[in-house]
Amino acid sequence: MTSSLETEPVSYPPAEEFAATANAGSELQEAADADRLAFWATQANRLHWHEQWTEVLDWKGADSDYIAKWFVGGKLNVAYNCVDRHVIDGYGDQVAIHWEGEPGDSRELTYAQLLAEVSRAANYFTEIGLTAGDRVAIYMPMIPEAIVTMLACARLGLIHSVVFAGFSSSALRQRVDDAEARLVVTTDGQWRRGKPAPLKAAVDEALAKGEHSVEHVLVVRRTESEVVWTENRDVWWHDTVANASDQHEAQPFDSEHPLFVLYTSGTTGKPKGIVHTSGGYLTQTSYTHHYVFDHKPGKDVYWCTADIGWVTGHSYIVYGPLSNRVTQVVYEGTPNSPDEHRHWNIVEKYGVSIYYTAPTLVRTFMKWGRQIPQAHDLSSIRLLGSVGEPINPEAWRWYREVIGGNKAPIVDTWWQTETGAIMMSPLPGVTSTKPGAAMGPLPGISAKVVDENGVEVVLGETEANGYLVLDEPWPAMLRGIWGDTERYKSTYWDRYAEQGWYFAGDGARIDVDGAYWILGRVDDVMNVSGHRISTAEVESALVGHHSVAEAAVVGATDATTGQSIVAFVILKASSEANDELTSELVAHVARDIGPIAKPKAIHIVPELPKTRSGKIMRRLLRDIAEGRDLGDTSTLVDPSVFESIREKSAN
Repeated sequence: MTSSLETEPVSYPPAEEFAATANAGSELQEAADADRLAFWATQANRLHWHEQWTEVLDWKGADSDYIAKWFVGGKLNVAYNCVDRHVIDGYGDQVAIHWEGEPGDSRELTYAQLLAEVSRAANYFTEIGLTAGDRVAIYMPMIPEAIVTMLACARLGLIHSVVFAGFSSSALRQRVDDAEARLVVTTDGQWRRGKPAPLKAAVDEALAKGEHSVEHVLVVRRTESEVVWTENRDVWWHDTVANASDQHEAQPFDSEHPLFVLYTSGTTGKPKGIVHTSGGYLTQTSYTHHYVFDHKPGKDVYWCTADIGWVTGHSYIVYGPLSNRVTQVVYEGTPNSPDEHRHWNIVEKYGVSIYYTAPTLVRTFMKWGRQIPQAHDLSSIRLLGSVGEPINPEAWRWYREVIGGNKAPIVDTWWQTETGAIMMSPLPGVTSTKPGAAMGPLPGISAKVVDENGVEVVLGETEANGYLVLDEPWPAMLRGIWGDTERYKSTYWDRYAEQGWYFAGDGARIDVDGAYWILGRVDDVMNVSGHRISTAEVESALVGHHSVAEAAVVGATDATTGQSIVAFVILKASSEANDELTSELVAHVARDIGPIAKPKAIHIVPELPKTRSGKIMRRLLRDIAEGRDLGDTSTLVDPSVFESIREKSAN
């Protein structure tokens, strides 16, 4: 059977029709190349500043513990930029949020209504004594009040810490304690696959142990679930915020005033509280949303399927989009509740034109079959986005063909919680795209691929994989780890301290055409007989086989080769597991990448272990491959999945 990689185009040039009206043109890169700081000043001026800055960038590297200051002396209000100014400019009646609840209920919020809701919340937060710099923990599902709370915090200079509503009470407690939050905002429960699940109960459990800083718990009624009530601490949103005044004047804050702390898992130790500030972060999220998604205010309907518990939800549901006067869909539920048609029904209902999701979900759609999206009119979609991990070429092509009608450009975005905003992506209408490639740094961003000694890899040598570093500061960069300067320096800067480069923790390569390929986390780059092989590359090869729906690859310790490649594979419903197929998959990988990449073992399993955010837990698969006891499985959607994996892999 001929591989689709041999028959499909290697590169997809921009369509002339799309390029003719694209927000981005070649002049964007030219301006950034001519004067990078002047370029960022231009992007910052897309926002409203109460007071203009005196210096674009103050960067002293190691001499200031790698803390940058952008738009020094400038003052702005993030919420004003996301809401007020659009109302003042006459767009108060434009829909800001089409909200779709999982049980099928829906709400619309115009910009004028959003401003009123944010003002009410800000007034109540002031009433209970919160002042600029105080921390607020947000532990909520995807409902409008979650976004309102974030914006109300931004309006008052409060620092929000959003905790994903799928996290356990202990994870919540850890984050509340580290940030020393004074207020927790939550709901009575959340809808998950048609059933209400408790949420406030986890807050109660988190706050039941020992001393903590929380003075108030504000509860939104969502599922009508019974809740335990703590007098003088717990209050209902509808009894408090809903009755507050809808008039509030936003005050400006320094460009470097902290906006939020968002916790991300470390390879060891407690989660890292990533700190982002106001002016630089909003500048870059606004800029990237405008150009990467080619967003046309008042014309497009945008949908980012992320959760606000993750940085994608912060940057590309709340701050970037709203600063650009977006009309967007916000969905509370899962993609298969009540059935697998859910996303495409929503696309049809609202005429979604820009759709931004994760490769994991694309592969899930592939597994369910193209007949599901093909039962819907998806002609409104004009641009597709990918985020969260490298997307394998087979899924990229399926996404373009089945969801994008073979016409919508795909922006495959690379960035991190730490970078705050998109760093690498094709520019639609400008960049020719390669399936699976991030293509290159955006205008204004500078990156290199280097070896362990900081020497740049040779352009076009596909074997010369290296490490991705960022060699110039960028506006949305993190401003440290909350309360732990030393950990910040050791995690991100020590590896290339001599050069003063930020180490992203990802492997990468640049091909003969100058396209960047992200190879995944360094722990996900295997060393087999001295050859660095990306787990993503092997996974892409496996998923490129017509029998495979999804694959996860790990490197297992091997006495001969250092590491050997072990694959865990889910088959499509039409395929049957047998020794012949396993041998065929090994040969397929050897053909696609080379004999050095042949898996030593392929285990055909019914499911893969995934966190609630959809990430495959390769660390735990590595434990299985090496016969170790499993580590912590508390963040998995279904910890029992390991029983079936162990059973299948033992055969």
